[in-house]
Amino acid sequence: MVRVGPAGWSYDDWQGIVYPPGMPRQLHPLEFLSRYFDTLEVNSSYYRPVQPNHAANWIRLLDGNPRFKLTAKLYKAFTHERTEWPPQRDIDAVRAGFDPMLDAGRLGAVLIQFPWSFKRTVENRQWLARVTGTFSDYPLAIEVRHASWNQTEVFQELAQRGIAFCNIDQPLFANSLAPTCKTTARVGYVRLHGRNASDWFREDAGRDERYDYLYSMEELDEWLRKIERIREKASEVYAITNNHYRGQAVVNAFELQHGLGVEKHEPLPESLLEAYPRLRELSHPEEQPTQDPD
Repeated sequence: MVRVGPAGWSYDDWQGIVYPPGMPRQLHPLEFLSRYFDTLEVNSSYYRPVQPNHAANWIRLLDGNPRFKLTAKLYKAFTHERTEWPPQRDIDAVRAGFDPMLDAGRLGAVLIQFPWSFKRTVENRQWLARVTGTFSDYPLAIEVRHASWNQTEVFQELAQRGIAFCNIDQPLFANSLAPTCKTTARVGYVRLHGRNASDWFREDAGRDERYDYLYSMEELDEWLRKIERIREKASEVYAITNNHYRGQAVVNAFELQHGLGVEKHEPLPESLLEAYPRLRELSHPEEQPTQDPD
């Protein structure tokens, strides 16, 4: 099973593009997107633990797609704010939000995402061990961005513990982790952040500027080959597009689905086709020759 989808769904700049004009106000974006994708990555869980009632509502909204599983980022107190170990109330709050999704069979993975500054030091290895031990009863995926983690022993230890290594595409500079194709658990994980290097490293750049990037089909072909190799070893693969600005993550997610032979659920939104005409060749797949991503 390969699930492809974007990271997040609450973006004002998706209105009128991803979410078509006239979309009923009572139609939740998650329910709308679940018609097209089999996964979405929850980003709000990074900023604050998921409230149990929100998790219950998401589960209800997914009734129409039995194949759908969410992935969710771990709360930033465990990944970015590392001055001291978070209190037990934070652990309890994280669990209270994730448990309903896990119990309902809707939680594909918990993503533990660290910043580039999280290098492979003794202290950081100890921190990572404590985080993964605390949440070991969830399917875990680790995202690191510094090249110091690109070591055989790292992948071997993750494999021994059944923790997925997140393969990423990011703008590269000194000691950035380059694209990888690693499978260390039953879950395979891929995240595409875009390659907007000019804004990624600019201190005054906002979120939208950093993630303003549209992958070309040639660039996606590189990842289609990697995903296929991951697919051979993992039971479930999650391919997440995080280049969210103006729905570009949705565009590239549709293109990845097409390249992987993942069946679409219904025709693409006309508003998205108007904004990104290159998608029109995917809107009638029966008229298109099947392409081998290799």
